[in-house]
Amino acid sequence: MNTSAPATPLRLRARAASHEELDAIPWLALLPPEQRATAIAQLQVAEAQVGERVCRFGRPANYWFGVVDGLLKMSNDDSTGFSITFTGLPPGGWFGEGTLLKRETYRYNIQALRRSVVAGLPLETFHALLDQSIAFNRFILNQLNERLGQFIAAREIDRISDPDIKVARNLAAMFHPLLYPGVGSMLRITQHELGYLVGLSRQRVNQSLSTLAAANLIAVEYGGVRVLDRPGLQAYQGGA
Repeated sequence: MNTSAPATPLRLRARAASHEELDAIPWLALLPPEQRATAIAQLQVAEAQVGERVCRFGRPANYWFGVVDGLLKMSNDDSTGFSITFTGLPPGGWFGEGTLLKRETYRYNIQALRRSVVAGLPLETFHALLDQSIAFNRFILNQLNERLGQFIAAREIDRISDPDIKVARNLAAMFHPLLYPGVGSMLRITQHELGYLVGLSRQRVNQSLSTLAAANLIAVEYGGVRVLDRPGLQAYQGGA
């Protein structure tokens, strides 16, 4: 993966979101008109290049981020502990709410695996919506609950040695309907990108995808993977 970043920081390339990009933000529709208008006025989007970091370990959290289009990776690879890739972040996914709630620094990196359109809501606007909107609070509570389960699962997946199970569980996580509503049944991802997320070679990922397709859990299509049985992916036990 090309890890060179553009000379201009992401925040300086930000712009207002288009109508199509706003339609891809799931929580906006939950807000009443006045709060929605305030959020839209504060929202900005920018295009992250391959390898560019949206969030960096140890930096202050000033924005709540979401993926409008593309694919990001969440990991702790700059920390002093054991390196873990927590998850891939496909379209519709918003992240960092726990860090913003505590006004802490990031404890992970967010890096673009492909050219991605990323939206950001300023920290103070995020807290204002929490103070004013019950619907927004419910959305954040659901996010935190689902994310906790996802991170626990990530630790379990990291201990799994069977590559087919690793690929199955990681794919199931990225098809999560609440965390990533923009994915639907088709995830745009290459075998190289999936390899970065699960820590396997492209060739080994290809073998695992073939195995999962033969089990009628997924269909490998041009440009990505279609899920046929998400519960089956989550429960997949390999040849056991």
